[in-house]
Amino acid sequence: MANVVSAEKQSAIIAALAEGSSIRSIERITGVHRDTIMRLGVRVGKGCEMLMDSKMQDLTCNYLQLDELWGFIGKKERHCSVDDNPEYGDVWTFCAIDSETKLVPSFKCGKRNHETANAFVQDIANRVRNRVQISTDALGAYGEAVERAFGANVDYGQIVKVYTHDAAQHPERKYSAPHFASAYRRPIAGNPEREFISTSHIERLNATTRLHVKRLSRLTLAFSKKFENFQAAVALHFAYYNFVLRHNTLRCTPAMAAGVERDFWTVADLVEATA
Repeated sequence: MANVVSAEKQSAIIAALAEGSSIRSIERITGVHRDTIMRLGVRVGKGCEMLMDSKMQDLTCNYLQLDELWGFIGKKERHCSVDDNPEYGDVWTFCAIDSETKLVPSFKCGKRNHETANAFVQDIANRVRNRVQISTDALGAYGEAVERAFGANVDYGQIVKVYTHDAAQHPERKYSAPHFASAYRRPIAGNPEREFISTSHIERLNATTRLHVKRLSRLTLAFSKKFENFQAAVALHFAYYNFVLRHNTLRCTPAMAAGVERDFWTVADLVEATA
């Protein structure tokens, strides 16, 4: 591919993909065929996954927040039949964020079940070296996953939120967010600091992720047809977020704030590191 598309154009394509541009719009802007853009995005995305795996080691995160985002491959779960590709249907992106540095140390794409949650939390446990406080919502799979991965070496709390949404009486609110009713903090393991039991930062990260990964946007035509392409797009986003994107409140990248990197990265640096 390097013999066909110049390094500068590759960087421009990856920058556009990371910022949420569609493949066809990039094709119109750059003149590069959409199949070439797709192959480049998948290759760099797989490289980003390996890059994060090697860089996110021996971390000192104090407060981690975990959550998951909904997406789908091919078609939504309710439209799937027994004859469809087993990859089709709902897919969830489990991700974590360090509240202090805004670093995303780990993510995992898969079904919203105990198997994916266990693999995701175990991956986090393998990357942090200190006792950490974890905050999640009330998803049942997290309790077992945290206990299996960390044992007694964790402070874990859940924030339980109660919503009201009656679409039957108010059909005009079918696509609107539900009304927030109440929330309470619930310590689960160890001795978590109650004021830091929160999912505000991870929910803000979810909004950023949906903005930059159109495959995760709701009511979109930009859904993935293959799980491989979906995972590569998510990996590209989180690598771009960690190493290239400057956080306004940090005035640097999350990787710099966490001590993973010392300097700012450009998109060209990211492409080169994944080659």
